Amino acid sequence: MPIPTEPIGSIPRPPELLEAIRKQKEGSIQVSDLRRIVDEALRDTIRRFEETHSPVISDGEQTKPSFATYPLNGSDQFAPDGVVIPFEDGHTRQLPRLTRGPFRYGIHADTYVREAKKFTELPVKQAVISPSALSLLYPATPLPDYPREQFLEDLKNEAEADIRRSLDAGAYCVQIDFTEGRLSLKLDPSGNLLRSFIDLNNQVLERFTASEQARIGVHTCPGGDLDQTHSASVDYSGLLPQLFELKVGRFYLQLASEPNRERVLRLIADHLKPNQLVFVGVTDPLDPEVESPEEVRERVLQAADFIPLDQLGTTDDCGFSPFADDGSTARDVAFAKIRARVRGTALAEKALNVA
Repeated sequence: MPIPTEPIGSIPRPPELLEAIRKQKEGSIQVSDLRRIVDEALRDTIRRFEETHSPVISDGEQTKPSFATYPLNGSDQFAPDGVVIPFEDGHTRQLPRLTRGPFRYGIHADTYVREAKKFTELPVKQAVISPSALSLLYPATPLPDYPREQFLEDLKNEAEADIRRSLDAGAYCVQIDFTEGRLSLKLDPSGNLLRSFIDLNNQVLERFTASEQARIGVHTCPGGDLDQTHSASVDYSGLLPQLFELKVGRFYLQLASEPNRERVLRLIADHLKPNQLVFVGVTDPLDPEVESPEEVRERVLQAADFIPLDQLGTTDDCGFSPFADDGSTARDVAFAKIRARVRGTALAEKALNVA
């Protein structure tokens, strides 16, 4: 059985699209011009994905403002002064803060699925943000007419709709981005925050059948923005035992950039359940050096020493541009790394006699 290989999601946007997004915020671009530039960026992204021979592709998240805040597009319920996320070089990202209820998504991810499928016959995966990440939008001081309990109920309903609508739109699989998992252990080493995140996400996932859960996955990494992370110093051993309690069939784990990959692989092997498929990261989007297919092959072969072949897949450590304004990775480099992942996985299949 071939070893499956999939991207995480985001691809650096072309300069024309970044300029159009800037003009959109200023209100200085015609809707027709924006639509044309968006379609060109999406068409080019999918064409270049196809040229890598990737068996599964994404839309590159070309029109998302960020992997985390796309559901807020068009909403006037938020102030800009929400939770601050610090990265290791000192730069920060800040989430919006909910100012009033009821909480509703401004856009659901099935919109991206439908647009991508106009340009390709290949399977399209769709990334969505986790309920636990969006739970951070609620302010520390409770809203007088909208208690946190009601917010969480509304959030769970919207998160379920985001996943279900993507599946119904024909997504090959839906990947829940859970980068806050490792970060939660940095914020709260006791693990209580992580446990609350896992519980909230599972309350949504329990609404899906077993066959639907098999098409849903979760991605975790220590963050990736401007070539920096927010929680790489947090030991994986605190995250993995609880991560594999999530009620999904697919796990996408950052691994290429780990200093001790064998140790992490042993942890994965200890906690992986029989019905779970794990995609290990074999390329590092934060490293400008493009991996060779042979390097990827060796990383896959190492993983195969610990993970059963029928449960093993490959991926990139994280998205290449999770925030629209992150130009730290060149578009050509991103596709070169994807091509190396696809070719290296094929080399590993041949070495393992599973092609």
